[in-house]
Amino acid sequence: MKTLKKQILSLMVVISLVTTVVACSPSDDSNQPNNSTSAAQTANVAESGTWKITYFYDSDHVETGNFSGYSFSFNEDGTLVAVNGSTTVTGTWSVTDSSNNSSDDDGSSSDDDDDFNIFFSAPPKFEDLSDDWDIISVSDSKIELIDVSGGNGGTDYLTFEKN
Repeated sequence: MKTLKKQILSLMVVISLVTTVVACSPSDDSNQPNNSTSAAQTANVAESGTWKITYFYDSDHVETGNFSGYSFSFNEDGTLVAVNGSTTVTGTWSVTDSSNNSSDDDGSSSDDDDDFNIFFSAPPKFEDLSDDWDIISVSDSKIELIDVSGGNGGTDYLTFEKN
């Protein structure tokens, strides 16, 4: 009888340890962007109005002021239009689901990795926005993006807020 009790107790300890190890899985990487919306949901939010850049950190410098006064429209046809008075700059945008893509700039292979893609061919200050940004967070009024450079290891941040 004592042997049976010891076996049951040992089994309970093993089950407890396995449960603890599974609950603390190393795949829970808190340094990865927290993107809880799908690519389609993110695109719908972006298309839902006009936006302004409230934060742009590029190559160790805050460059938000380069986009002061611009209103950005993420159009359903994939065009991205920035307007400031009589100045209009046109580019392209998309949100892509790059699940299971191990070629991300940051070297991660996250299974839930949507990219917010922006491309401007000119002028130079808008070219700085061109990238395949990882999504930090999306709400009805704010889109926060991050890019970890594969070359120099720098981290860039871009935040759009609804006008």
